[in-house]
Amino acid sequence: MYPTNEKEALDALKGDDPELAATAEAMLWSAWCRSGDPETDRSFRAGVDAMQHRRLEESEDLFTLVIHRQPDFAEGWNKRATVRYMRKDFAGSIVDCQETLALNANHFGASSGQGLCHISLGEYREAAICFRRALEIHPHLSAVRHNLALAEAEGGGSGYLN
Repeated sequence: MYPTNEKEALDALKGDDPELAATAEAMLWSAWCRSGDPETDRSFRAGVDAMQHRRLEESEDLFTLVIHRQPDFAEGWNKRATVRYMRKDFAGSIVDCQETLALNANHFGASSGQGLCHISLGEYREAAICFRRALEIHPHLSAVRHNLALAEAEGGGSGYLN
C-alpha cells in the first residue's frame, strides 16, 4: 500500500521495498516543496529554475526572498543551502542545512547536503555523522552510503555527536 501522509512515507523509506521507498521519497519531496502560499511557491519555483540554469546568484536571491517571506518553510532553507554549496559557500550552506533540519528533522537531503559541505571542508567526522543521520531516515540512499564510506576512510570514524 502506498503512503498517504508524511509519517507513512517516512516509515516506507525504512522498509524492505526499494520501489515503495522511491515512491515515498518522491511524495516527500513533492510535499516539502510546497509552502502553502502561492506567491512564495512562485518565487520558490523561479529559484529552482534559476538554479537548474546555473544562474546561482539569482537563485540564491530568490531563495533568500522565500526565507524572508516564510522563515518556517524548511525547503526554502534547503534549496538556498544547495545553491550555496554549488557556489562553494560551504559554511553558509551548513548554516542553512542546520536551519532546515531544525524545521524538519526528517530532511535526509539536508543532512546529506551538510555532510557534503563538511567533506569539502575536510571535516570528515562531522561529514560521517551527517551521512549516518541521513541513512537513519532513508537507508536506501546508495550515494549517501558511498559518501559515508569515503568520510570514514578519511578518518570520519564511527562516532556520533548527539
